[in-house]
Amino acid sequence: MDKRIKGLLGIGLLTMAIMAGACADSNVSEEVQDAATQSVEDAAEVAEDVTEEVADDVEDIAQEVTDESIVDEIIVEELEDGRKLSNDSSDFVLLSEAVPDAILEIRYYSTYNFVGDRIDGYEEPVALLTKEAAEALQEVSDDVMAQGYRLKIYDAYRPQMAVDNFMAWALDTDDTRMKEYFYPELEKSVLFPQGYIAEHSGHSRGSTVDLTLFDMETEKEVDMGGTFDYFGELSHPDYTEITDEQYANRMILREAMLNHGFKPLDEEWWHFTLKDEPFTDTYFTFPVNSESVD
Repeated sequence: MDKRIKGLLGIGLLTMAIMAGACADSNVSEEVQDAATQSVEDAAEVAEDVTEEVADDVEDIAQEVTDESIVDEIIVEELEDGRKLSNDSSDFVLLSEAVPDAILEIRYYSTYNFVGDRIDGYEEPVALLTKEAAEALQEVSDDVMAQGYRLKIYDAYRPQMAVDNFMAWALDTDDTRMKEYFYPELEKSVLFPQGYIAEHSGHSRGSTVDLTLFDMETEKEVDMGGTFDYFGELSHPDYTEITDEQYANRMILREAMLNHGFKPLDEEWWHFTLKDEPFTDTYFTFPVNSESVD
């Protein structure tokens, strides 16, 4: 297109020069006048072709914008039980930017989890949270750092597709690859009936986080007397058949979280949800990656 436009400009300039010469000299030959007339006609034809080509390009660009808009369209689906599904990530932030001192060990991006595979929707080893939850977690981080610890994050926002992945796994009772690590005391068939696996998770609302403490002096994860995502009574925060030190470590984390606006879960020492979470009935569907919050 550039060459044609340059050609059009060149013809136009030539035409103007010839016409100017014709106006300045009334005795100009008929041959020159005919040449000027032909140049004008040629320029008009080129202009028409260029206009059509530009129009086609504009139409293509408009279609591309429309296609991108469809991809980025905010979709909120209201379900019969009153819940909503949404792909709107505008209220979410990257945890690594909001709480830069936190250490990330995103278990569901890895294969070291109770399923044994990377979980659907975890496309990068990053953590996302609502802005409100991230701001409160930054206060927690400042609190524990003053005590010699850093926060270590296992999971934060969890897309609904990941929860669906858990459900499909729970119903496949033949897959027990990770049983000895995460549910040695239970049969897999009871995990769903007893509530260890559920169809919906507070994580999908974006203000829940799974975490532990990292000791800055020893440069090791703090001993909590049980591993993250262990299914059983050992994971209850008030479980007392652990050492005094392990129980005290759980209480350090718990107190810091409660002091800055989070509420605990009775069955998991690592699980906390912002009390005033901004989305109480909306479960989000966008994947866990850095582009989701760009």
